[in-house]
Amino acid sequence: MENHSARTIKSFRSKMTGGGARSNLFEVEIEYPTLPDVKTDSTGPKDTGKFLIKAAEIPAANIGNIPVPFRGRVLPIAGDRTFDPWTVTIINDTNFVIRDAMEKWSNLINDLQTSQGEINPETYQKSAVVKQLSRKGVADTDDEIDVLRTYKFDGIYPNVVSSIPLDYGATDQIEEFQVTFNYLFYEVTGGKGEKGSGVAAKLTEGSAETTS
Repeated sequence: MENHSARTIKSFRSKMTGGGARSNLFEVEIEYPTLPDVKTDSTGPKDTGKFLIKAAEIPAANIGNIPVPFRGRVLPIAGDRTFDPWTVTIINDTNFVIRDAMEKWSNLINDLQTSQGEINPETYQKSAVVKQLSRKGVADTDDEIDVLRTYKFDGIYPNVVSSIPLDYGATDQIEEFQVTFNYLFYEVTGGKGEKGSGVAAKLTEGSAETTS
């Protein structure tokens, strides 16, 4: 029998290590293939995305199921692993920095007019990193933000670059769009003392490299 007296609010508090992970504390960094007229410095889509990618996902972990019938019953056997598409939501700036890069990436794979494109997957498939950030630290004192967990996507490429609705009645709104990626697999690492770039840190900090 469970001891009800052990299920107190203080017991619950002791399990809430770090106050709980927050869904609005994250950073996304996407590697891009070589694209015409797309900047690779701090004004380019890679560094700009750390601020303008406003929503992303920690990926699902899916293992298929093989039902094996046996005398009126079904034995479930673990099947193959599958990976859901990964979607990010992006704030559109007036320079269309990320939008332009995503459209050119898509065009690299399949040209709008000729239907031709890059045929080598190693050329158009790249990587991306999602970092779950910590609240720990003191503003204006700690230049870096602790990374609680890192998800690195390997072999991503844009499958869908969504439309941007335009509307005379859309007042007090900033344009947003979504990009859905396919990818080969993802890797998970713990924090291990990694740091995110954050607002207080320099844009060049918070590398996309992770360790296993």
